[in-house]
Amino acid sequence: MNIIIAVLALAGLGVAFGLLLTWTSKVFAVPSDPKRDAVRESLPGANCGGCGFPGCDGCADAIAAGKAPVTACPVGGAPVAAKIGEIMGVAVEGGKRKVAHVICQGGVDHCRQTFDYNGIQDCIAASLIADGNKACRYSCLGLGNCERVCPFDAIHVDPAFRIAVVDEDKCQSCGKCVAECPKHVLELRVVDQPVDLLCRNPDMGKNVTQQCSRGCIGCERCAKACKFEAITMVNHLPVIDTDKCRHCMVCAEVCPSGAMRGEWDKRLIAEIDQNACVGCGLCKRTCKFGAIAGELKKPHEVNNACTGCGECAQKCPKKCITMKVRVRERDPKEALPVEPPKPAVKPQITPEMQAKIDAAKATKAAKEAEAGK
Repeated sequence: MNIIIAVLALAGLGVAFGLLLTWTSKVFAVPSDPKRDAVRESLPGANCGGCGFPGCDGCADAIAAGKAPVTACPVGGAPVAAKIGEIMGVAVEGGKRKVAHVICQGGVDHCRQTFDYNGIQDCIAASLIADGNKACRYSCLGLGNCERVCPFDAIHVDPAFRIAVVDEDKCQSCGKCVAECPKHVLELRVVDQPVDLLCRNPDMGKNVTQQCSRGCIGCERCAKACKFEAITMVNHLPVIDTDKCRHCMVCAEVCPSGAMRGEWDKRLIAEIDQNACVGCGLCKRTCKFGAIAGELKKPHEVNNACTGCGECAQKCPKKCITMKVRVRERDPKEALPVEPPKPAVKPQITPEMQAKIDAAKATKAAKEAEAGK
């Protein structure tokens, strides 16, 4: 009997507390924000923290409160930003997808090791000992910190060469690997950038080659070879202005150490429609690489010196030039001599023209004298 009374008493207390909690939740309920809820539904739900907020809930709260931009989620990218922009009534400019890039080629096949490291398999721990066991203190140590923090299984350490490798298809640009790397060899870069500098060592010449065979030696050949002034040297390293870069990849061609890498399988070549070309010669004059030949008023042709910069296609008044992916390597030996721009010819002044000039000056001087009286 006592057991039944105890059970009934507990059941009664449960019902009473349940009613009390229900009443409390209704009285003290916080009104929901439809915009915030819509933003939260639009987010991918990765809860990776790449936005800088505690998960997708925190990101949605910040966006709805105006404390974060509609582009705050790096995982969702442009599609999610556009959807959130519609919810918040904000125009979103189309952005390019970014992925993590390893700014180093200093695997064990290229970068000299100074000692055998047998300690904790952690990049931070290894970097505390003489800046790591690689001769270049800017190189990837390959101990997997980035791999362990990646929530998308998009980065792994190559077991043979001991260097991080990114799977661009899996990378969601959350930036966790970038923040974790003690050597700062990881960076978020635009995925379709065809030319990349894969070195951060600001030393020059022999100092670099003694450390790594793929390091930038600061020779400035890339900057001198660029026809579009898209490369400047900063602290002995080339910096590419992506707005000026025309993807010609000549900088990577002339790099003696291979520190500048080009996506050769994506390189383009111009093709002129022989039936539509009127032989105006504008493409030939525009080409900075001597890759177009042809006589005036006759169809022009592109040779294998073309770098795929696309300048000719933009300038063609008949729009008869298309850019296609190359099927064989570029051969700069086929380049034609580029004619220097002709200096402006100063017009000859005849005696009759000089007389008119003198008369105009005299008339002007007379008017000024009359006005000064």
